[in-house]
Amino acid sequence: MDAYHAIITKRDTRNYSPRPIGDDAMGRILQAGRMAGSSKNSQPCRFIVIRGRERLEAIAACGQYAEHVPAAAAAIAVILLPGGGAFDAGRAAQNIMVAAWAEGITSCATTMHHADAACETLGLPPDHAVAILLPLGYPAEGAKLGAGRARKPLEDVVMEDRWRE
Repeated sequence: MDAYHAIITKRDTRNYSPRPIGDDAMGRILQAGRMAGSSKNSQPCRFIVIRGRERLEAIAACGQYAEHVPAAAAAIAVILLPGGGAFDAGRAAQNIMVAAWAEGITSCATTMHHADAACETLGLPPDHAVAILLPLGYPAEGAKLGAGRARKPLEDVVMEDRWRE
């Protein structure tokens, strides 16, 4: 799947099959996250791969809308080092999600509403933060893919030269 097709067809999915994610695919997904640009090439993101069911349940308890996480084959926690910015974490997360979709693996960005609990669950040093959790899995049989909410027409979101109503 080319990059453009992956970007325009990727939709968040919370229904996963039990099929494990192979090491080769996971390696490519993590490499895509690592290659995301960052402010002044600071590379402030680290990734924790979570595969065990108990660990997935523990990290799911740190988010208010994370009931789908334990059903995922794996999750990647995007960790910000001290001084790292949310924009850098977002770039890494989007690379991971698009690369996963190119592998046929679905994902859904999940907020850790209980940030301190998430840090404790993952054993982070006090000055590190969980920017976002990305559960990953092959889509469940019958899952609707690419049927997300309709997007606004391009002419409604793009303006030339200055703001218009």
